[in-house]
Amino acid sequence: MNVRYRVDLSQVERDQLVALLAGGKHASRKLKRAQILLAADAGASDETIVSGVAVSGSTVYRTKHRFVLGNLEAALSEEPRPGAERKLCGREEALLVATACSAPPAGRARWTLELLAGEMVKLTEHAGLSRETVRRRLAENDLKPWRKDMWCIAKVDGNYVARMEDVLDLYAEMPDRKRPVVCFDESPTQLIGEVRQPVPARPGVLFRTCQFSISGPMRWPDFTRRRRIGQRLQPGDQQKDVGKQRPAQCTH
Repeated sequence: MNVRYRVDLSQVERDQLVALLAGGKHASRKLKRAQILLAADAGASDETIVSGVAVSGSTVYRTKHRFVLGNLEAALSEEPRPGAERKLCGREEALLVATACSAPPAGRARWTLELLAGEMVKLTEHAGLSRETVRRRLAENDLKPWRKDMWCIAKVDGNYVARMEDVLDLYAEMPDRKRPVVCFDESPTQLIGEVRQPVPARPGVLFRTCQFSISGPMRWPDFTRRRRIGQRLQPGDQQKDVGKQRPAQCTH
């Protein structure tokens, strides 16, 4: 038995571990750590715990080590894992997205993960790229190259890549309050005019209009704040407009 890291549980900690094992849905690793602590507190040797709980000796050692030097929560929880560094940088990821949205190679009906991985090896300095890396980057950008209902780029050639890199370099610059960078675009809007006087809204009654006229389309400029490369939008998060104007529209 490891004398250096001796587990001595309090009654409250024992009750907590017993309740953890008795019910509820928990990860199997957490349940095994609870069994290790209870067995070690009862005086079982490391060899007995290894055979009884069906874990390795290193798992028993680490669990007891975390409890003695930390607390019960530290012994039961997972240590943070740094993980591997991202294979593709922001510019390479943008190139992957542009390639996936372009026409597939001659003789192919659509892009596959293997084809995209091979194309990225040709366009970048990577010696190899796995299909799983390509799949994760496409999933993060909500792209499905096998579907037809999507925005497509006609051709990704040298001219397109050069223009794309100019925009990416601008997005990668540090923000400067004296020289703000905004994105400019045009939004088509249908102009609508009232034919009859609408019924104004009041408590319990919605604004109503029964007839309107189409006055033709019009393009309105949109200005949105730039976001740096790698700054991702969380679900529900939206870009804040810094100068967007739209005409008043009628509901019907």
